[in-house]
Amino acid sequence: MKSGFSGLFDGRKAIIGMVHVKALPGTPLYDEKKGFPYIVEAALKDAEALYSAGVDGIQIENQWDRPFLREHEMGPEVVSCLTYIATIIKQHVPTPLGIQVHINGCSQAIAIAKATGCRWIRAFEMANAYISNSGYIESVGPQLLRYRRTIDADDVMVFGDFHVKHGSHSITADRSLEEEAHDVESFLCDAAIITGVATGTPPDAEACRRVKSHLSIPLLVGSGVSVKNLDDLWPAVDGAIVGSSFKHNGDLSNPIDPSLVKEFVDKAREIEEKRRSL
Repeated sequence: MKSGFSGLFDGRKAIIGMVHVKALPGTPLYDEKKGFPYIVEAALKDAEALYSAGVDGIQIENQWDRPFLREHEMGPEVVSCLTYIATIIKQHVPTPLGIQVHINGCSQAIAIAKATGCRWIRAFEMANAYISNSGYIESVGPQLLRYRRTIDADDVMVFGDFHVKHGSHSITADRSLEEEAHDVESFLCDAAIITGVATGTPPDAEACRRVKSHLSIPLLVGSGVSVKNLDDLWPAVDGAIVGSSFKHNGDLSNPIDPSLVKEFVDKAREIEEKRRSL
């Protein structure tokens, strides 16, 4: 098994596609008429579409469990359902998998990864804290890293957000993006994630370059990257987690469009080749 970020992605900039799992049982948007088998089938189809179009990795998340609960409020059904979905996808798709449990369910995500072989989790708030639209979210890092050690899951990487979207950071308003990114690195994350202010909104390319120059771990763009801004953003980061840009009209409720994925992958690789030839 390849270890570390670079080993997992063969030294390339990582293109990670999102599987937005439909609303799980017990959540407000769950469709009891279609049932859980439909959720599994839709997630698998999206994963297969991403794989066929050439992504380097796939991240599974419970995107439609809105409004999101905080880590200590989640029921065991979240873990059991996502574990089953990740297992089915792993059986059919030979692409490295990651997991994110909203809104900051990192202990749950590590447990799922341990059981299913997912290679990383995404942590919305590994270091520091913020006020989200679900309430106060504090750092999970100190407890998470100890829990990871307890269950012998040190091979599961943590990709950590900083200055997280969908919330207020007034408690850290006096600190720069570079400082907040360094906090994520000092909390032993394997990669840092920079985002815009909301899903589908890109960060500033200059901010990416500035932050990357202060990090010794990879920097991923976690929202808003598309073929329209790849020329600016791709040289400034080490990869991207892509969701809405892989769906028709950028609508998260739509299935993955393989043609959009392939267009993105081809352009990203073209940009890399051009830079290597300079």
